Amino acid sequence: MPNWLLPEHIADVLPSEARKIEELRRQMLDNFRLYGYELVMPPLLEYVESLMTGAGQDTELRTFKLVDQISGRMLGLRADMTTQVARIDAHLLNRNSVTRLCYAGSVLHTRPSGLHTTREPLQIGAEIYGHAGLEADAEIQELALASLAMAGFTDVRLDLSHVGVLRAILAEDPAAAKDEAALYLLLRAKDVPGLETQTAGYAPAIRAALLALPSLYGDVEVLKRARDVLPDLPGIAKALAELAALAASAIGRADVAIDLADLRGYQYESGAMFALYVPGLPNAVARGGRYDHVGEAFGRARPATGFSMDLRELARLLPTAERKHSIRAPWGNAPELKEKIAELRKAGEVVIQSLPGHSNEQDEFECDRALVLDDSGSNWILKNLG
Repeated sequence: MPNWLLPEHIADVLPSEARKIEELRRQMLDNFRLYGYELVMPPLLEYVESLMTGAGQDTELRTFKLVDQISGRMLGLRADMTTQVARIDAHLLNRNSVTRLCYAGSVLHTRPSGLHTTREPLQIGAEIYGHAGLEADAEIQELALASLAMAGFTDVRLDLSHVGVLRAILAEDPAAAKDEAALYLLLRAKDVPGLETQTAGYAPAIRAALLALPSLYGDVEVLKRARDVLPDLPGIAKALAELAALAASAIGRADVAIDLADLRGYQYESGAMFALYVPGLPNAVARGGRYDHVGEAFGRARPATGFSMDLRELARLLPTAERKHSIRAPWGNAPELKEKIAELRKAGEVVIQSLPGHSNEQDEFECDRALVLDDSGSNWILKNLG
């Protein structure tokens, strides 16, 4: 095997693509800061017990594991940064007030999470801790939509779901509650024949409710239909009311859809969940939701809600970045030349000095001007190259 080959679904990022990703990262983090979010940088690897705390089975299957040669304990390379940030809030910052945190960094997956996706996403996200009200969910949803708008995406679909619906149904039937994991997989796949078989021995009302969930998707009118066909339970009523409020807050910013069987993230989410889709990608570009119980395993339960997205996948949809106009300068140590180059760079200009005997080949820069001596041979001036 040639030694330049990379593992499947792992790829280098070349200059023009890297610039798109980095510019997106900077713009989004700067925007997060305008909302009051503080940047944190969790480590790339931790003890497996810490990484798996509060995470679902999906996260464990996606996590690379290795043995620490210092302690002999099992380490994991992070597959998601959400639980790490929850640990920072609960264990290190330990604030009593509302805390807004954001992050950006690479994560690693044992398998790709979707069609044509990388196993090394560049995850960026934001989280709010300490407020249990729907206001925090609405802010996170607004911030996720604003992030996509900043990247140039205006045709966005927002899919809303809520784990409270399924959990309220399961709480009414011990047999159904015992099969929670199997029901979750069947609902996520919208496997109606499988659901019919799985629910054969359940209470009639509970079975009917579970069989109705896969068909409860569409525009916001689905919420009215859900009230008609689902049991009149406080947990369901509360979940549907929250979905209605979040849908109303997004009207005009995105096409809103409801899908009560979209349960990705169900294993550690605790309330409303959302996914954002844009044309050109089969997978959601961003996912978010409420996860109030993750911090509990770190010794401090805190209300929490947040979202994350993969910048590498998002950047693939953006047009090729235009080449940056730049200035070509000769190589030399003359004080006047160095002073002029420093002055231009301080003003924000890209100045590329040509090394002796070599031409410059760049994907990122287009030298449309050159630094040359004037006719007197004493002053450095810019010459337009056309």
